Amino acid sequence: MRALMAGGGTGGHIYPAIAIAEKIMRRQPDSEILFVGAEQGMEKDIVPSHGFSIRFIRVRGFSRSNMIKNIGVAADLLRAAGEARAILREFGPDVVIGTGGYVSGPVVREAGRAGIRAFIHEQNAYPGLANRMAERYAEKVFLAFEDGKRYFRSKEKAVVTGNPVRAGFAASALGEYREKLGIGPHEFVVLCFGGSRGARKINESMAAIMKRLCGDGGVRLFFITGDAYYDSCAAALEEAGMRNGESALVMRYTGRMHEYLSSADLVISRGGALAISEICACGKAAILIPSPNVTGNHQHYNAKTVADRGGAMLMDDAGLTPDSLLAAILRLKNNRPLVNAMGEASGRLGRVDAADVIYRHIAGEPSA
Repeated sequence: MRALMAGGGTGGHIYPAIAIAEKIMRRQPDSEILFVGAEQGMEKDIVPSHGFSIRFIRVRGFSRSNMIKNIGVAADLLRAAGEARAILREFGPDVVIGTGGYVSGPVVREAGRAGIRAFIHEQNAYPGLANRMAERYAEKVFLAFEDGKRYFRSKEKAVVTGNPVRAGFAASALGEYREKLGIGPHEFVVLCFGGSRGARKINESMAAIMKRLCGDGGVRLFFITGDAYYDSCAAALEEAGMRNGESALVMRYTGRMHEYLSSADLVISRGGALAISEICACGKAAILIPSPNVTGNHQHYNAKTVADRGGAMLMDDAGLTPDSLLAAILRLKNNRPLVNAMGEASGRLGRVDAADVIYRHIAGEPSA
């Protein structure tokens, strides 16, 4: 199979594309995969680090605040269409898969016009503009959330697959990882993270309550801050008279997220699509605090999908304080039946087979 993957800008668009590409290579090892991205996006580094080739087209998104800038954006889109056509002619893909971001639209559109089989994967409950505009050219629209169907016109194209997640995110690993991390059988484990760059409001609130949360024992905290906030959060731990790595472990980043997530009783997170998909794949109760600084407020819709089904508590970033966060955590810590019920509800939303389902549709295999 010759597959062209188009998507980028953020990890939320890039990692699902990589997961699909890796699934294709596992199922058809003689396949050829090419990524198309924008040179200013994260894909320029992430895609090659996973062993895939990438080409770039010049494209950027429309400005919602400065309409004059959109004159140049429109010119870029015309040029991007020509660049996409040239790559399609040169590579000659059997299929094109768009995973969102500004680069995805022109590539999927030109593939559809050229009669090449095209597919879309939408990670969020509220779809991005690129995928909504490219829908007419796609054979199927793969959705992470059932709620996403309402935003697409052709309901017959929609297939709810979930977001592709790494194999390590499985609830069955809970006991193994807790033992590996030295967690006692009666400890209540809280995992707090705000995405790869961290989340200022969440980090500041958690830093202020670490002593009250963990000081009396019984609670183990894993706190992933992101680079920009690590020093201040580590300093807050020291000022509280606590040693890093005992009842609270403060980290910049971890490559073992699946171990910490699988071991947690409660997760505190933003509302990013992949984070939520991993939380649900592990069947975890969560306090979700969507970022207000995202296009279309899509993190709110992602988080609400889980909260409405009983898997999460939804908190507003604007009203978040150390005291409100501590109260929410202690409410759940002191109500194990509620935490267990939330975890079960979360797990019912979780999918660990998304890449397999997507591959079967792309390859034309019958459903399992």
